[in-house]
Amino acid sequence: MQQRLAGLVRSLRPQQWVKNGFVLVPLVFSDHAGDVPAIGRVVLAVAAFCAASSAMYLVNDLLDAPRDRVHPVKRLRPIASGLVPFSWALLSAGTLTGIAVAISFAVGRPFLLVLGAYVVLTLLYSAGLKRAVFVDVLVVAAGFVLRVVGGAVVIPVPVSSWLLLCAYLLALYLALGKRRAELVLLGEGAGDHRAVLGHYSLPLVDQSISVILGATVVAYAVYTVAPETVAKVGSSGLMTTVPIVIYGLFRYLYLLHRQDLGGNPAKTLLTDLPLAACVILWLAVAAVVISFGPMR
Repeated sequence: MQQRLAGLVRSLRPQQWVKNGFVLVPLVFSDHAGDVPAIGRVVLAVAAFCAASSAMYLVNDLLDAPRDRVHPVKRLRPIASGLVPFSWALLSAGTLTGIAVAISFAVGRPFLLVLGAYVVLTLLYSAGLKRAVFVDVLVVAAGFVLRVVGGAVVIPVPVSSWLLLCAYLLALYLALGKRRAELVLLGEGAGDHRAVLGHYSLPLVDQSISVILGATVVAYAVYTVAPETVAKVGSSGLMTTVPIVIYGLFRYLYLLHRQDLGGNPAKTLLTDLPLAACVILWLAVAAVVISFGPMR
């Protein structure tokens, strides 16, 4: 029983909750960072996304169990290995979805609609969109944008189109990195484990990553000096964070190519000290700039 419970907790993938940090982005880049009620609503929004995302991981693992059993790594997942019964996973997914909906009602109708869109999109992904080449990574990236929108509607604040584009491109960059890591791990048999991987190749993914990396840097740089950003922050000081962002993107690219990491971006962020330090430094510098706006 204890092993099954531990397996169920692993199936919730709590280490992936770091992705829900995207919900905090509108709070960081607004004048509500010191607003206690707003912070409380954003924390509830993060909790709702954590519950909903874990529920969707359970559903995905239930649907993927037959294929996961022939995967060199995923065969060890608790549901695929039989450690966690299907009935447990279904009940847990339903319970977590109910918790997410209850929190959403408490936060407000606009957030409920955003979370609902995320759940529907994720279900469509698990049901078939993940088998369409490039559509799979585009849908995954869209889930991150919905997180940012969710964080904006609970404060509420308007969110910059440039900021949404930055979030989308960054998520797409990470999703392509994950596909690259899977291709490296599975080799020529990648398509046998996941059909969509048969349509990808390392040169194709590497070229796509290069395009998205460049677009991400340009989009973020434009966002930092956009008139609406300067008006909101009170200065153009956010441009000082551009080198930090570039380093973070390059560091992740290095980990992909030299360390064969990237299959689990959340785990990479939590375990790679330079990358984690880069994120913390970016948050610190952004917070100082937004708080004091010393540069014009």
